Amino acid sequence: MHRLKKAGKWLLYIAISIIAILLLLFAYVVYVSDIDPPAIADKSGLQREREDHGNNFYTLGNNWFRKSNSGLYEMYVEGKPFERGVVNGKLSKELVVLQEDYFNAQINKLIPSKSYLHFLKYVIGWFNRNLDKNITEEYKEEIYGVSESASDQYDYIGTNYQRILNYHAAHDIGHALQNMALVGCTSFGTWNAASADSQLIIGRNFDFYVGDDFAKNKIIAFENPAEGYKFMSVTWGGFIGVVSGMNEKGLTVTINAAKSGIPSGSATPVSLVAREILQYASDIKEAVTIAGKRKMFVSESFLVGSAADNKAVIIEKTPDTLDVYDPQSDRILCSNHFQSKGLIASEPNIEQLDKSASPYRYKRLEELLHEKGANTVLKTAAILRDRNGLHNEDIGMGNEKAMNQLIAHHAIIFEPKKLLVWVSTSPWQLGEFKAYDLHKIFALHGLKENQEICDSVLTIPADSFLYSPQYKRFENFRRYKHMISEGLEVNTDSLIASNPEFYHAYVIAGDYSFKHKDFAKAIEYYKQALTKEIATKNEEAYIQQQITASQKQTKSHD
Repeated sequence: MHRLKKAGKWLLYIAISIIAILLLLFAYVVYVSDIDPPAIADKSGLQREREDHGNNFYTLGNNWFRKSNSGLYEMYVEGKPFERGVVNGKLSKELVVLQEDYFNAQINKLIPSKSYLHFLKYVIGWFNRNLDKNITEEYKEEIYGVSESASDQYDYIGTNYQRILNYHAAHDIGHALQNMALVGCTSFGTWNAASADSQLIIGRNFDFYVGDDFAKNKIIAFENPAEGYKFMSVTWGGFIGVVSGMNEKGLTVTINAAKSGIPSGSATPVSLVAREILQYASDIKEAVTIAGKRKMFVSESFLVGSAADNKAVIIEKTPDTLDVYDPQSDRILCSNHFQSKGLIASEPNIEQLDKSASPYRYKRLEELLHEKGANTVLKTAAILRDRNGLHNEDIGMGNEKAMNQLIAHHAIIFEPKKLLVWVSTSPWQLGEFKAYDLHKIFALHGLKENQEICDSVLTIPADSFLYSPQYKRFENFRRYKHMISEGLEVNTDSLIASNPEFYHAYVIAGDYSFKHKDFAKAIEYYKQALTKEIATKNEEAYIQQQITASQKQTKSHD
């Protein structure tokens, strides 16, 4: 009895010690994830207010913000870092608030548990505990300025500054934790003999999906910083990083995710590395130097095009290594795997080549470039919109192996020598591509009258697919998916009929039947899925597991 009491005391001591350690760890995580904003000597800009001219047109000094007839928002901002951020936030404050609403709504949809979300807040706080130490003062000040226009609704997550700062690392953390479930971009460039006029042309699909709402309000930002080069980028409310952009020297940057492990701590967000390259590099050599200075905690490919060099290269960067892929030819292709000598044989890259959709999509891009001959801007748009698989096979609408996965936040085309850029309008890359001439845009500082600023003569028409019965079926497919996600009943045969060549339609139907305990029908759907072009090895393994699980359930009910 005495021994039992003694053992009980020891267990109590151990339990108390564990609880104490956990509380200390919790307190430490809260402490290290608490990030103070930079010290700003002059905050007088916070007192300035935008002028509302009506019809979604606002100005503040020389800065302006408008909604174009195309549905794209357009913004010009100039000045020092904090000033730029404040002006950006004040001009686009409704979009800053909306974008955070959309982002959090999608997170809540993916993770409905409030307690788990609260836990994740501190996990992300741990990841990002040194985030501010890896971001330049310039960008911290600009982010701080923008954050002054953020909503107070999410104070339970963190201060406005902490939240907006952390959102700049969301791409990286999601990229690592979701194992690229949200990010599967493709980009390419042609020049010399590969382009009809020998000039550099670059095209890219930014397939970053965090819900339909998130992609609703795209901002074409034109920035004239006090230091560095003027540049444009496609962005959204509250975000100062760059995912696609071109500067006044005709240098372009687009980012493509590569295979990454789970990060152990924060570094410089990929989008801010791309931003620094765009703002401060005039050629490829300078871009490589800037990329080499920054530590990242995920792996990424930066496709950098240069008017000065009349070519493009890919800067491939991991948390430990940097290499440059130069094809030594007149075209370059980039999906979601590495190609440089130093990284092509790395273990994560070999796994990526074996299991992901990246090599298939790369081969399809090679096929399209070969089929279409010397490239033009119009041909680039057609390639970015292509929905088929290898040899023009129908692999279903929305397949990750296709160039056009029908999820793109945006598609963009650059002609760096001419300082021309085309940006897609909704939906995805199917709407018109609107053209912007940077020569003309940067002459519009101080714009006081609401006017269309894109070059209408250069508009690329919408994809005819938008007006086809096939597109209507795809809309039905998305509607059925949404109904299932909301727990509503659907007719699985109608679901399949809306997208009959897409393996995932059968997976959704199989999962629906499995949930409703119709295991025989689930097996039938899963087996049909295996006859289609499946995007990844992981998805194929999932289908096989579901067949096994369904068969076990069938036997147990016999």
